[in-house]
Order: sequence, then structure tokens, then C-alpha cells
Amino acid sequence: MIHPSSVIDKNAQLGDNVRVEPFAHIQGDVIIGDNCYVGTGAVIMDGVRMGNDCNIHAGAVLGNIPQDLKFGGEKTYLELGNNVTVREYCTLNRATGESGSTRIGDNCLLMAYVHVAHDCQIGKNCIFSNCVNLAGHVEIEDHVIIGGMVPVHQFVKIGQHSFVGGGSLVRKDVPPYVKAAREPLSYVGINSIGLSRRGFSKEDISCINEMYRIIYVSGFNMTTALSEVEANVHDCDQKDIVLNFIRSSERGLIRGYNG
Repeated sequence: MIHPSSVIDKNAQLGDNVRVEPFAHIQGDVIIGDNCYVGTGAVIMDGVRMGNDCNIHAGAVLGNIPQDLKFGGEKTYLELGNNVTVREYCTLNRATGESGSTRIGDNCLLMAYVHVAHDCQIGKNCIFSNCVNLAGHVEIEDHVIIGGMVPVHQFVKIGQHSFVGGGSLVRKDVPPYVKAAREPLSYVGINSIGLSRRGFSKEDISCINEMYRIIYVSGFNMTTALSEVEANVHDCDQKDIVLNFIRSSERGLIRGYNG
């Protein structure tokens, strides 16, 4: 169903069963998969590549040029996976740098007024509450939940299965499997409820908890803490993930909480 008041470039590629509401605008270099919905007044600009079963709600703007002074008009993209929901008035920008892409993985929910800047890389099954704002080059792994009104500094990385509390300021990397809150942003425990809901075993959750007890609660400096984890925590699927994330961090990690 294509409403007659919508504006769709003849070169745009729309899949089967795509619904476009009144006053939506879809530009020419756009590919939209099957069973997608484009709400009233939404704008889908050149360079957008959208999977199947996506829902783009009223007033959202997808694929505008990056808010980046380095951008010189090069050909770049915004890629959405399957079953992505973008709520009202979100703004999702293309990348900077020839053939670069801003990417959002399958099954993500972006609530109203979320901003995703150029070159962000977002994994699968993420939920961003209202007014989350990601600066450029942010990397967010799978199954991350971010509460409302959270800005994330450029080049920050947020690890898989983590939870960031609403109203936080994310200036440093957030490691996998943790809960982060307070100001300045701090480790406040592992995301045990989220992990349990996603099928993690009690043994794996215990392993994760022991790693972060050593890293954030023991009083060791980070180098010593990682050596202790490597030597004394029994092997589990998550051990290498945590160690590799921390060792590869370029911005440094969020702090531990001291009370």
C-alpha cells in the first residue's frame, strides 16, 4: 500500500508488501526489503539499505549526510538488518569515507528521538530507550540495552549483554555482561537478570561474576587483575571475550564503584 501523497523516486527499490504512509519521502538510491512499513512524514534518503520486516515510524529521517566536517560528499551508506524498529523522529546518519557504512543489526529497537551518528556499528537485538544519542564511530555489540537520555561519546565501545542505566554519560568503554550507572559512569554489578533471561547457565553467570569481582572489587590494578582472572578463574565461554575486550580497549574502561 503506497499512499498517493507520498513521494517515491522511480529508482528506489521496494520489496513486496511495503506500506508507505502519507507524506513520506523515499529517494532514489534506496533499497527496502519485504514487509516493511514507512510512517507518515518519514524520510528515507540516498544510501539506505533496509532488510525485511522493518518499521520506520512517523518523522524519522534515515540516511542523511553525516554531521561531520570531514565529509566531502562521498558515496556512503546506512544499513539496517531485518526486523528493525525505528520510532518517531529518530535520526540515523550515513557514514563518512568512501563506501563506508553506518550499520544497525537485526531485531533492534530504537525508541523515539534516538540519534545514531556516522560510522556507528550496532549489533543485533539491541534496545535504545528514548533520546539515546550516539556520537560518531561508536561500536555497540549484541544484546545491549541503554536507558533513556544517554549520550555516548565518540569511539566508545559497549560490550555484549551489558545494560547502561538511564541518564548516564558514557565517556569510557563499557565491558561485556555488566550493569553501568551513576556519575561518573561506574560498574555496579553484572547484568545477571538479563543473562538469565537469555539462557546463560548458572555456571557461566558465576564465572562472569568472579571475573568482575577480581577486576572491579578486589583492589588490584588492571594489569594484575587481568593476570589473576587468567590464572585463577576457571575456563568458560565468556572468559576470553572479557579479557580480549578489556585488553583491546582504546578509550579505557568505566570505573569501579566505591560506595
